[in-house]
Amino acid sequence: MASILMPKATAVWLIDNTSLSFDQIARFCQLHALEIKGIADGDVASGVRGLDPIGAGQLTREEIEKAEANPSYDMQAVTPKHAEKMVQKRRGPRYTPLSRRQERPDAIAWMIRNHPEVSDAQIGKLIGTTKTTIEAVRTRNHWNSSNIKPVDPVSLALCTQIDLDAVVTKAAAKKRKMDEKAALERGEDLDTLRAAEEAAIPEEVVVDEDEKMREMASKPVDAAAVFGAFKEKPEEA
Repeated sequence: MASILMPKATAVWLIDNTSLSFDQIARFCQLHALEIKGIADGDVASGVRGLDPIGAGQLTREEIEKAEANPSYDMQAVTPKHAEKMVQKRRGPRYTPLSRRQERPDAIAWMIRNHPEVSDAQIGKLIGTTKTTIEAVRTRNHWNSSNIKPVDPVSLALCTQIDLDAVVTKAAAKKRKMDEKAALERGEDLDTLRAAEEAAIPEEVVVDEDEKMREMASKPVDAAAVFGAFKEKPEEA
């Protein structure tokens, strides 16, 4: 699927003007479903003005109607002319706007506190900072340490939820391999180690709100049970 311009602005428009599911919008805009939910709740991309993908030539009305009729359908972006001649540029260092640079220490503090398994090099690449700054925040030698508060880098728009998840997953896998190697060197049983790790991770229950609403709508309504409590009281003498 072709990459679209301004995915967050497009997601804002699709949330406000269509009945597409969060998963469909996430797949089309190449964002995480939780990020789409955050946009719908107003926690992410607040103040971002919606971009009409139809007017921008990135999507057709027919594609939207197909997706609205079929929740499992993935919309296809309009392929620009001469797309085969477009060469993707090599991704350079992440640029952070001046208005956001003062918030990077907050994001660094959040990463250090919540994901200690992520290396300094990975943090630097994710949010566009240097190892020197990360070390200063870690050791509380940063010039603004008294005002630094841990804040999710996704909320600060320093990275996407997809990039954050990819970095955390990669770091967790690397840490797991190192722990298993160390356990083997100590002569421990790997099955016991893995069982302990799984027991320490709480099982998350994901609730499909759309499915829940459909289930409630499909149940018949018992009128007698609903209005039984509203019996007329006898008139007082």
